[in-house]
Amino acid sequence: MTAETIFTNARIVLEDDILEGSVLIRDGKIADISEGRMSKGENFEGDFLIPGLIELHTDHLESHYSPRPGVRWNQIAAVQAHDAQVVTSGITTVFDCLRMGSDEDGGFRHGEMRDMANAIQQAEREDRLRAQHLIHLRCEVSAADVIDHFTDFEDDPHVRLASLMDHAPGQRQFTNLDQYILYYKTKRGLSDEAFDAFVKGRQASSAKYSDKHRKMISDHCKARGITIASHDDATIAHVDEAIEQGVRVAEFPTTFDAASASHKAGLSVLMGAPNVVRGKSHSGNIAARDLAKAGVLDVLSSDYVPLSLIYAPFILADEVEEISLPKALKMVTATPAKSVGLDDRGRIAEGLRADLVRVRRPEGVPVTRAVWRAGQRVA
Repeated sequence: MTAETIFTNARIVLEDDILEGSVLIRDGKIADISEGRMSKGENFEGDFLIPGLIELHTDHLESHYSPRPGVRWNQIAAVQAHDAQVVTSGITTVFDCLRMGSDEDGGFRHGEMRDMANAIQQAEREDRLRAQHLIHLRCEVSAADVIDHFTDFEDDPHVRLASLMDHAPGQRQFTNLDQYILYYKTKRGLSDEAFDAFVKGRQASSAKYSDKHRKMISDHCKARGITIASHDDATIAHVDEAIEQGVRVAEFPTTFDAASASHKAGLSVLMGAPNVVRGKSHSGNIAARDLAKAGVLDVLSSDYVPLSLIYAPFILADEVEEISLPKALKMVTATPAKSVGLDDRGRIAEGLRADLVRVRRPEGVPVTRAVWRAGQRVA
């Protein structure tokens, strides 16, 4: 039996326009888009109808699994809580970040991230989840054990994205050591001597392992068709290296030069939606709004605040003259989908998956009123 649903009296956000009209969903896909109001169907009362958001980089699952230092929560419960929050933020496809390598900042033992991935997949089999969950491996290439952790995921088809990152001090995110001191010395209460030893150890580890591991992981991902992201690029040399390694997504470039070079080379430049909402980076690097004004911002990620992914595009549309709402929303729908090869979603177009979100925005923060994945209401 054919299942059909009609949404009418909606402001439908297409790729380059907003259409006041109706959408017909048939068997989980968008079957028709028409202008004007229909006499039947769910009346949207002028609310926006947008594609389901696609989240490429969120560390948010970790905060549910380890809500306090040293505390570990039931993994299925953590996954469900995370899933509920991302869906009610309008996210229908989420790449859950799992950290690979002990960079002395996480405290996760080898095997915990594999166990978390197993919990995600168990929850999926048991029909506990409302969003579609895929895996993003955050690979700390300067860590001695990153390859051991990465090997746990060697044949996992859920892995669709891997990022190459090095958080050693004096480069990339931490070119400015003031922020590194705040992150590692002040918060941990380290003495000057202990902090100096910590910095030297991290730098030595980076010098020993980073280049080798970066190549090993990128070669493996290219062979398996996994999208590669570079993380915190700061210089043109970093961008050149990323291009050579087959990178398609430039995550959180820390300088305008790196962002501009990445964009010109065809990489999707990804920045944090919280950066847009706050108007600045939490680590003191470049503001995402400045990249948007310059036309070199392609993708937004909620990073650590799920609701920011639906909030930030409205802010950009309000405050950046060159960016319309359809263009802003492409940063959280069509462009991330294209960047990781998901060609069946991310746009409201005939034949695509009916991953859709009803949004009302009286003013300020938008309200997610309903969410559908593959035509089934999930929130």
